[in-house]
Amino acid sequence: MKDDNKPADSAGKMEKLTSLAKRRGFIFQSSEEYGGAAAAYDYGPLGVSLKNAIKDAWQKEMKQLHDNIVGLDAAILMNPKVWEASGHVQNFTDPLVECKECHKRFRADHILEMSPAQPKSEKSKLQEAKNQKCPECNGELTEPRQFNLMFKTQLGSTEETARDLYLRPETAQGIYVDFKRVRESMRLKIPFGIAQVGKAFRNEISPGDFTYRTVEFEQMEMQWFCHPDEASKWFGYWKTERMEWYIKLGIKKENLRFHEHGKDELAHYAKKAVDIEYKFPFGWREIEGIHNRGDWDLSRHTQFSGQNFRYSDDKYKEPFFPYIIETSGGADRVALVFLADAFTEVETRSGDEDAKHEKEIVLKLPYALAPIKIAILPLAKKEPLQKLAHEIETLLRNHYVTQYDETGSIGKRYRRQDEIGTPFCITVDFDSLEDKQVTIRDRDSMQQDRITIKDLENYFLSRLSS
Repeated sequence: MKDDNKPADSAGKMEKLTSLAKRRGFIFQSSEEYGGAAAAYDYGPLGVSLKNAIKDAWQKEMKQLHDNIVGLDAAILMNPKVWEASGHVQNFTDPLVECKECHKRFRADHILEMSPAQPKSEKSKLQEAKNQKCPECNGELTEPRQFNLMFKTQLGSTEETARDLYLRPETAQGIYVDFKRVRESMRLKIPFGIAQVGKAFRNEISPGDFTYRTVEFEQMEMQWFCHPDEASKWFGYWKTERMEWYIKLGIKKENLRFHEHGKDELAHYAKKAVDIEYKFPFGWREIEGIHNRGDWDLSRHTQFSGQNFRYSDDKYKEPFFPYIIETSGGADRVALVFLADAFTEVETRSGDEDAKHEKEIVLKLPYALAPIKIAILPLAKKEPLQKLAHEIETLLRNHYVTQYDETGSIGKRYRRQDEIGTPFCITVDFDSLEDKQVTIRDRDSMQQDRITIKDLENYFLSRLSS
């Protein structure tokens, strides 16, 4: 989807967000010291905490809050016949064009996104992509060619005897292949779901927009198995549930929308599909898909494996292939959503003259996802203040992730914590030594409360309870 209302300063915001992510330990370019690796990123100390919190929230929503969804962690490497059965060997391709001058390659759909012309048929789309100019050097483009997005690897002790395998391009097939084992071992009855978080790999030719499109990423997928007659009902249920999850977790409602796939957009296996889209600085983009996959997957695995994936129990007269309602989101994309949604520039507010800037960044992350929940800041590098501050940190770190910081002026330290999204800062001052009270500063409201040290646990229990 094109974004018709793309903000004029969108590139500037993404540049600032990317810089903040690197500077404050969220996300780095992979192997940057060697010049980097295209479309590959490392999550730093704060980034991995953020992404883990998102995955934990998703796992809780799916498995803990539903009594008929169970978990799975399937292997990345699978028998290559799995990918024949799934249609990936034959159908998991993108049309590719190459510049005749600079020889750079681009996905045809990405070339079309740069064009005002939007042909309706697939054939005319490919022809229109060929007629565009290279975005790098303005050279002529080749005819589109189909390019398989799966990474190949080999398993074996020698090159001569090695067996070709694929790095999985999605996590869903592991769930389908293990459908019978999971159902039997957990004594599950339809309808039920199997949820999984795991790595997937796609040989993207045109990655971009920071971590939005990368070659290595983590998926959060749930496959819901139901009777064919109830597929429409469950599709509507999961469409609503998944949108509400983002809103409940703190994403601004106005930055979310549904996009229903037209017939020409549907994947070969899909009977119906809806995307949840987010308004990034670079435009509206998909962050999760809800799909009615019909009985494609289990019927195909029955055909290719020779095993029976039909479902039967006393409730139904005849065995049948369950229909599958899939919810499929990316942990990396969702992490980028929360960073973009939380990124806020405000007028200078740090307090100290040497810490002031015309604009300051506040990362207004939801409390549940903030990597650091509480910062403990002694007002000065004096042994009595440091000792008391460490005692407070010891008291709180059993319940919350904390950070002790005594370097720089108090204004600079506030600003550092604002930039990483820390909801609360505790300042330990000289009065604290006498009255056993500390000052708590709220990240968003800037309100300051004077609280007795012995009441801190109850104070944060009411403010940070998930």
